[in-house]
Amino acid sequence: MPARKTFLGLDVGDRRIGLALGDSEVKIAVPFGYVERGPETIQKLTEIILQHRVSVVVVGYPRNQSGEATKQTEATELFVQELSEVDVDAKIVFQDESLTSVEAERRLGRVKDKGEIDAEAASIILQDYLEEKYGY
Repeated sequence: MPARKTFLGLDVGDRRIGLALGDSEVKIAVPFGYVERGPETIQKLTEIILQHRVSVVVVGYPRNQSGEATKQTEATELFVQELSEVDVDAKIVFQDESLTSVEAERRLGRVKDKGEIDAEAASIILQDYLEEKYGY
């Protein structure tokens, strides 16, 4: 039996990064809050990766309705490049994030804390990845 893997899902935005956690045994992504973007962002994510022994970081990959790259795609790729320079044993992969924020808002309804929506979007991204790679 393969070793249990822990996954960290990220919904990368300009102001915040939504977080979700999941593993290869339970295969359910759970919102895990968010971090504000700033000079400490990479350090905070590194601490989470190490603390939770994350094997794979699943990053939402933004595209427009036609499936083409956008400015947010570029910003996400730059962020991932910066994160990949950190010396941790976690693989970084992309997962399509089409309409995940819309779905997160639909699920949560009106919430005052936009970070909750970002975390829910991260859990949708991660859940999609887990279902694609591990099935139900």
